[in-house]
Amino acid sequence: MTSVLTSIISGVREDLAARMKNVSIEMLQAQIAKLPAALPAAQILSNRSFSVIAEVKRASPSKGHLSQISDPAQLALDYQAGGAQVISVLTEERRFNGTLADLDAVRSKVAVPVLRKDFMVDDYQVWEARAHGADLILLIVAALSDSELDRLNSLALELGMSVLIEVHDAQELARALVLNPALVGVNARNLKTLEVDLATCFELLPLIPEHIVAVAESGISSTQEVQDLANCGAQAVLVGEALVTGGTPSETVREWTKAGELARANYLLNGS
Repeated sequence: MTSVLTSIISGVREDLAARMKNVSIEMLQAQIAKLPAALPAAQILSNRSFSVIAEVKRASPSKGHLSQISDPAQLALDYQAGGAQVISVLTEERRFNGTLADLDAVRSKVAVPVLRKDFMVDDYQVWEARAHGADLILLIVAALSDSELDRLNSLALELGMSVLIEVHDAQELARALVLNPALVGVNARNLKTLEVDLATCFELLPLIPEHIVAVAESGISSTQEVQDLANCGAQAVLVGEALVTGGTPSETVREWTKAGELARANYLLNGS
């Protein structure tokens, strides 16, 4: 039986092949040469007691359509106004209705780091992310071999970007830690089945070394959950669905940042 992740990656590779025919790596490199250096996303997140990474997300494989988002740049500005330290932009087209144009639009307006959120499987996508202004990328351990992880991670770092390494179980976390990452995300969603269980975060967050920024991802929908995750070691949360389907994204980001900061302070005070 084909997993959801395998199906998504198959589509990603097809779309990638089409883009590679139209835009060469040399063209991407020429674009990069004209850009300012990437913002130090990992350092910014590390220096904060707690952060919200707010996501521009139109759809998902599990829920389908979530929000129209006719103006992704304005949504990103709302997130930034609420205190989001990083803006995540989904660029996968088939299941998430994202585009590189969304990334361009957001990057042109916000002052905070921007994450290209996609299923990265090829060097080309890393060059592409930087060429479109991304300051950091996501690498999903479940989607890559150890050699692929190492290669894509190294290339991103060489291009001045930060890397968020995403894991879903203890075995994947062990593979991620070999890379000496600055950022590790624990996804509560099993990308092979799309089932969400925050227990995954509560199990894995305490296993992430303190010098690494631990990010809780997926299934976060309340202030209490943000507090619980911060009390378990999360230094950031990555949230999309709850923000794009809620009433006032900037207020939610502000409320969750404050709640996370207080809970994180309590976590550190009690000796982690």
